[in-house]
Amino acid sequence: MDLLVPSSGLLFWMTITFFVVLFILWKWGFPAITDMVRERNAFIDDSLRKAQEANDKLANIQQEGESILQEARSEQARILKDAADTRDAIVGKAQDKAKKEGARIIGEAKVEAENERQNAISDIRAQVAVLSVQIAEKVLREKLSTDKAQMDLIDRLLDEVSVNNK
Repeated sequence: MDLLVPSSGLLFWMTITFFVVLFILWKWGFPAITDMVRERNAFIDDSLRKAQEANDKLANIQQEGESILQEARSEQARILKDAADTRDAIVGKAQDKAKKEGARIIGEAKVEAENERQNAISDIRAQVAVLSVQIAEKVLREKLSTDKAQMDLIDRLLDEVSVNNK
């Protein structure tokens, strides 16, 4: 039974050794362990706080990025609308200018055509007059080739003039 129940001397020395070890641990071991646990706890708390701040900053950055992206989209839409309006205005001005220029060219062409027509009519009249004179000259030469024919023509013309003057 000696194995199950220790002797009183052994129990005494074991108790003294236990209290000495307990005192040494209490004096120097536990404060070091407690300090390390506190430092580790402070480090973990600081890391958690920094992680939370980083998450908050990331959320803010994401919100700012989304708002900047939305602003960029609205600015792009505004620029595209302005460009379309400008394009439409330029096209409208160009069409108006082309219409005015076309009307001016058509007007000038009409005036020029009228002038050409008048010139052609004048030329035709002049040519007709020249031809008429030439034809009349040839006819009169043939009819008035004799003195008697000339005298008959003069008498007839005088008679017509006298009848018209009455």
